[in-house]
Amino acid sequence: MLRLLIFLLPALLLAQPAADLDFTSPIGDLRDLPQALTQLLIADANRHLAVRPVINSPAALQARAAQVRRQILQNIGGLPAQTPLHARTVATLQRGKYRIEKVIFESQPRFYVTANLYIPNQLSGPAPAILFPLGHEAGGKAHYAWQIALGSFASKGFVALAWDPVGHGERSQFFDPDTRTSKLVRSTTEHSMLGAQTLLTGDNIARYMIHDGIRALDYLAARPEVDPNRIGVTGNSGGGTLTAYLAAVDDRLKVAAPSCYITSAKSLLTQLGPQDAEQNLPPWISAGFDFPDFLYAFNGKPYLILSALRDFFPIGGARATYAEALRVYDQLGQANKLSMVEADDGHGYTKPRRLAAYAWFSRWLAKREDDGTEPDIQLATEEELQCTTTGQVQTSLAGETVFSLNKARIIPRPALTAAQVLAKARELTAYNPASNPPKVTPYGALSRPTYRLEKLTYESEPGIQIPAVLAVPHAFKPGGPTVLLADCNGKSAAAARLDQLAQAGTRVLSIDLRGCGELTPKGPRGIDPWLGDSRNIAAALLLGRSMLGMRMRDLTAGLDLLAAPQVTAIGIGHASLPVLFATALDPRITAAELDGLLKSYQSVVETPLHRRAFEHVLPGVLRHFDIADVVKAIAPRPVTIVRPVDPMGQP
Repeated sequence: MLRLLIFLLPALLLAQPAADLDFTSPIGDLRDLPQALTQLLIADANRHLAVRPVINSPAALQARAAQVRRQILQNIGGLPAQTPLHARTVATLQRGKYRIEKVIFESQPRFYVTANLYIPNQLSGPAPAILFPLGHEAGGKAHYAWQIALGSFASKGFVALAWDPVGHGERSQFFDPDTRTSKLVRSTTEHSMLGAQTLLTGDNIARYMIHDGIRALDYLAARPEVDPNRIGVTGNSGGGTLTAYLAAVDDRLKVAAPSCYITSAKSLLTQLGPQDAEQNLPPWISAGFDFPDFLYAFNGKPYLILSALRDFFPIGGARATYAEALRVYDQLGQANKLSMVEADDGHGYTKPRRLAAYAWFSRWLAKREDDGTEPDIQLATEEELQCTTTGQVQTSLAGETVFSLNKARIIPRPALTAAQVLAKARELTAYNPASNPPKVTPYGALSRPTYRLEKLTYESEPGIQIPAVLAVPHAFKPGGPTVLLADCNGKSAAAARLDQLAQAGTRVLSIDLRGCGELTPKGPRGIDPWLGDSRNIAAALLLGRSMLGMRMRDLTAGLDLLAAPQVTAIGIGHASLPVLFATALDPRITAAELDGLLKSYQSVVETPLHRRAFEHVLPGVLRHFDIADVVKAIAPRPVTIVRPVDPMGQP
């Protein structure tokens, strides 16, 4: 028994400090971090959107439409070059009043797109057409709601084209031939995995999805069955997003009806949070743009907002956007070209919205009244609608992926001086240090044999309370060694390191950065194992901020609290990169130790999968510098790198 106690005693002594270092939950008076961060970002949004453009003439509307288009194209990194489609029909299904051609085309060289073209069998001449971008539902173009809508349009005399978006149906970007499914399970995770990589090169995954849509429109407009002057666009959810984008950037589209997407920036931030990567075009909000701008970009053409009362895209935001845009349409004498339908149901392209869409497109494209019915549609299986022999582009055609195309987008960077690297780092992180010492709230102290442990919080910026513990050795004197310690697993995970330093006579402030430790988001807005604190990260980027820059502020506010002339900063795990950048931009940090530092941003772009690299994304960083350049810029101050990791977090 004595021998057992001897072995257990060291573990018990180390476990005891760890158990004491988390303290905010029982106190219960700290605001939940997502809520506090949301309020902070809403304040940003209010400031950026305080002055909306005055649109009181056709010229003003046209000017805003051009501005919106430029902003979208700028935010996505521009569009790829137009190249031959090499389109081919591989098979045809007969469906009574219409047929379905199974089509493969190349939106970029060897970037294959699988599509289904629905064509009425009885056409007297070129017909109106519908471009139908798909949402995130399983099955890609074979999802039952899409088949019903597409078959109904074809039954009513429209040619309609749907294609598998990136990550859906036959176009999984992370297909595992062993499990015959995506390594990431969900298409939305695929989007955001690629979203981090494309942001690093200065692009956006929406670049690839918008371009696929434009090339699908090229194909549709060139079909002899189609009147190229009578093409509309509609889709639901992620397809609603692409409907809004495509309507904004391509003048060939004459009528638009996004479903279950249009809301408002404020409603999105407060009630839902940003969704997957292609639905976020940073810095969209900080540049002064909101959802009504998608409508303005359509330049007065017929626009129908399809909404659901119980959708997770907030109905209040959709109503606010509709009301703002209706005032503009009305003032320009075009109120009849804008409408909104609110169905008493939830998310999806449900029958009430489909019926409204048939009526809208019949009115504006076919110049007739729809009969208000929806025909019975013979549904095909996913296999019947497949265009490839294996059901996946990667295994059938072995073409390009977004990963391979984005990897090729890495361009040689200009050689920057240390001063230039630091200036660009400050710009890209949107680092904004506090101008006043932080407000500190004490929560008691614990006594250790050689030091005192003070529990406290400090405000790094309005509403953001940082939980911290300050270890002060009994023999510590002003000017003595001081360490700022951050471990993204939390203060408790770093308890042994704090104890070791404090016993050696070092004053230590151990803190939880935003999204770390006691500030880890819980519940539906929690930490994703692949993407980290993705919604708060995306919200920050939309508002011209970065999670990296906000964590840097948490760190340097800790320096303000310590008020020491020389501080060594230690960053562990996902806290190591914020510590690196804070060291680079704050000379009060005289030395840094980085344990588990990401080896490079370029490695994220060159490795198909990554874990939580999204937390560290700076849009366009690889056009200017990489992590090693920041390390060099700190010289001659010493930097110690321990166990650097690859994008999957492996040594």
